[in-house]
Amino acid sequence: MNPSPAYIDLQLNGYKGIDFNSDELSAGALHEACELLRADGVAGVLATVITDALDRMAARLAKIATIRHGDPLVRDVIWGFHIEGPFLNETPGYVGAHPPEHVRPASLEAMQRLLDAADGLTRIVTLAPERDAGLRVTRLLANQDVIVSAGHCDATLDQLRAAIDAGLSMFTHLGNGCPMLMHRHDNIIQRVLSMADRLWVCFIADGVHVAYPALGNYLRCVGPDRAIVVTDGTAAAGLGPGRYTIGSQEILIGEELVAWAPDRSHLIGATATMPQVAAKLGRDLGLSREAVLQLTSTNPRRALETAGKASFNPEPTAT
Repeated sequence: MNPSPAYIDLQLNGYKGIDFNSDELSAGALHEACELLRADGVAGVLATVITDALDRMAARLAKIATIRHGDPLVRDVIWGFHIEGPFLNETPGYVGAHPPEHVRPASLEAMQRLLDAADGLTRIVTLAPERDAGLRVTRLLANQDVIVSAGHCDATLDQLRAAIDAGLSMFTHLGNGCPMLMHRHDNIIQRVLSMADRLWVCFIADGVHVAYPALGNYLRCVGPDRAIVVTDGTAAAGLGPGRYTIGSQEILIGEELVAWAPDRSHLIGATATMPQVAAKLGRDLGLSREAVLQLTSTNPRRALETAGKASFNPEPTAT
């Protein structure tokens, strides 16, 4: 029997040895990942494809969409795609783990190519508003009921306001995708918190990406009705020390179970699973079971439903 509750993860790059961004991803491996997710009490995820060469991103999206079409379990667990990049801020710190050589300004042509490859399954696109000239891509996505999420960005308050007016409705992993050292008051974290009543605000809640005292402050500021917890899990999620991949990049996991670039210059995704994150939120932040459920299940579902896509309700699993 699957554990309860049924978690919803809006940002998942891979799971327990299986890399969703691998060019060698097979139908069998994706099916196995979905079996493992379901066994861990996960109702649905957005398979996250990160920045790479545009043709590689498109091929990865198309492969997962094709596998999903032919596999009832994959269709039931993978509710769609979160495309994170390539329209990000290329400045060191803000670009995070995304390969800067493949980061580019937003363009309608490139966005449409990725949407076509995803075969109508794109649910969230993370981009930097300041790299979307005229907010044309933001408007394109919002008009197609795709959630536009700001992230890996340094948008000004005016740019954030304009993007929200154009259809931006979410922020990706607040507190990450930004430099370790920033202006102590005028920074992207404070700007987003000041606009939190107009955004869904997502957090990686493993205690590594955002220290729990800060995460607790952020959650209180955003409020229980607008905050969402994601794992940003990679192929290393739920496994021990070793070397793993996310696309063309290598991930080093040490004894502390933190996902590092091999030179330990920056984090690359995460290793915690949703059950592990839920337990940490209760133990280390003192959140009630109901509060944890709101962050990990109720709010992500509401965010998807309010985007206006009827297909967010997954098809029932074949028995």
